[in-house]
Formats: sequence, C-alpha cells, structure tokens
Amino acid sequence: MVINMYLSELQNKDIINVKDGKKVGNLVDIAINLEGKVQSIIVEQTKGMRVFTSKDDIEISWQQIEKIGEDVILVKLLP
Repeated sequence: MVINMYLSELQNKDIINVKDGKKVGNLVDIAINLEGKVQSIIVEQTKGMRVFTSKDDIEISWQQIEKIGEDVILVKLLP
C-alpha cells in the first residue's frame, strides 16, 4: 500500500526518539535517492540534543523511522 504525503505535512509533526521518549527536533528537509525514494530525513535538533554532531541538523535514515503517526514521527536513534 502506498500512501502519498506532502513534505509540509511531515514538517508539522514532532520527531520523537522511541529509545528515551524525548523530542529530537523538527523535520526541515528530506533526502531522495536517484530512484526517487526517500533515503533519509533531515532534522533540526532541539536545544538540548546537540550531542550527535557539531551541526544543528542531523540525518536520520529511513530505516530508523519506526512509525509516522498523525502528530508524530517515531524514530529509533541509538546512543
């Protein structure tokens, strides 16, 4: 089953890490491969989560997304 969704719809959802229940940040962009499939999402981190990189944005692979719900995107980020 294929579900179409606009980027603007994804940007309004909170991104939550299922490992600790904390908000990771907000979706700012997506990366698409040459076949036109979503490869990853680009997330602007919330203030307290800047431990992943020195940059403000992190890339979360599509395989790390557990579920896209009505209000949230659940992701599994390893420590």
